[in-house]
Amino acid sequence: MPANTIIHQTIALAGIAQAVALVQQLATTGTADSKALEASIASLFISDQQGVANVYGGLSSLKLGIEQLNDQMTGFKISNPEQARYAASLVFLENQLSKQPGMLKTIFTGIDRAQAQADHFGLLHENVLANLGDIYHTTISTLQPRIMVNGEQEYLSRPDVVNKIRACLLAGIRSAILWKQCGGTRWKFLFFRKKIQAEIQKLLKQL
Repeated sequence: MPANTIIHQTIALAGIAQAVALVQQLATTGTADSKALEASIASLFISDQQGVANVYGGLSSLKLGIEQLNDQMTGFKISNPEQARYAASLVFLENQLSKQPGMLKTIFTGIDRAQAQADHFGLLHENVLANLGDIYHTTISTLQPRIMVNGEQEYLSRPDVVNKIRACLLAGIRSAILWKQCGGTRWKFLFFRKKIQAEIQKLLKQL
């Protein structure tokens, strides 16, 4: 279990920020940052035993998330309300999920199956993404309130894009779980804002 420190909580928050940034990219353009997408999807298959940053394959693979988190927490106005809404919803849904051990077991079993597929076909293969998307659709999307993703209908009507969006939302839930495991709470996010901002600046310098 990772240490309960602000730096680890900040990295996990960047994981959430990266997942929702990818969701927005996919919903509005049909494509997404390939390195960030691979890192976020891979996080579903990596334990935190080797360190929080390694869940994402190192800080460089979390560049999009760190930059997005910095944008969201700099200044008095939220720079991207849509991403903020997705992120807040993921944290709320993770809290709902933590009270449903049966659903958690179903998710973990599905992820194990997806990992076997990823080992065979490759991490971003359509079969893997379809499996991960189905896991999200049949479990977390049944919790309330459901996350309503806004974007261009031409992309939101494509099954391959929808699968990627759902897989990214699942990765966002994984980061929300990690944030909680690192000691993250809503009140800490509100009252330790300056400390989190300071850690983000340190992380940016390491990129």
